[in-house]
Amino acid sequence: MFNYFLRRLVRASITLIGISIIIFVAIRMSGDPVMSLAPEDATEADIAEIRAELGLDKPVWVQYVIYAKNAVQGDFGRSIRYQQPALDMVAARLPATIHVGLSAFILATLIGVFLGVTTARYRGSGADYSIRMGAILCQSAPGFWLGMILILIFSVNLHWLPASGRGSAAHMVLPVVTLGLAAVASTMRLTRSSMLETLGSEYVRFLRSKGLSEDMIVWKHALRNSFIPVLAVMGLQLGNLMAGAIIVETVFNWPGVGKLMVEALQARDFPIIQAGAFLLSIMMVSINLLVDLLFGIVDPRIRYE
Repeated sequence: MFNYFLRRLVRASITLIGISIIIFVAIRMSGDPVMSLAPEDATEADIAEIRAELGLDKPVWVQYVIYAKNAVQGDFGRSIRYQQPALDMVAARLPATIHVGLSAFILATLIGVFLGVTTARYRGSGADYSIRMGAILCQSAPGFWLGMILILIFSVNLHWLPASGRGSAAHMVLPVVTLGLAAVASTMRLTRSSMLETLGSEYVRFLRSKGLSEDMIVWKHALRNSFIPVLAVMGLQLGNLMAGAIIVETVFNWPGVGKLMVEALQARDFPIIQAGAFLLSIMMVSINLLVDLLFGIVDPRIRYE
């Protein structure tokens, strides 16, 4: 088990290094922040001085080495726009992102698994076709479009829920539903597919021949044996929901890391973007590593692959 964990940890570390390089290069290609900071009457000397203060006068590879060395120590520099430590600003917004992302994950898991088991059990029924059609629509709808439609219906027309901000539990409803619907659909479809395969197996027919109730067979035996592929997707979805909160936070003015990164991107605030993107990447890689370890515990054969 230790060797299996070590192999996965090495892969995760290499992935993070690759992600850090991609983030660094992509941000540098997005534009020059010096021009947005310099006054309109700035001379070439003034611009060169600002660039030197920010360390942007050095070759890109030198900038990356300095960035990587500081990042290992938890120093992502100071925000160009706010002149505050970038990591502190991102960390202050992180709880809001975790709040909405984890809530959407719980919603997707509970509803998705229940609908997947139900549609597999009643395969070919009207409810099965209706739920599957709804799942396809939910997966096809862009998050920003769905969010605006929900705001229009429940905030503008019905006045039931607040359209933006973070405060009471009511503020959570629309962002969580918007973020979680696509995850509900994918969880439901995978659960249904895995359950159908399990329900058609020999041991399920044997359990039925013994006279066990259908509820006992479905919820106790078949679901447990169908859960490994669902567990894999759930781990990926948790990371995707955390990273995908950027769009939802922007639409609903939710004060999380995603909204902060969008604002930083508009201002070419490199330290904020790097700190936010790298922190979200660490979360995704850590979640995937945890899922791999759970696989090794649930199915020992995976450890030797």
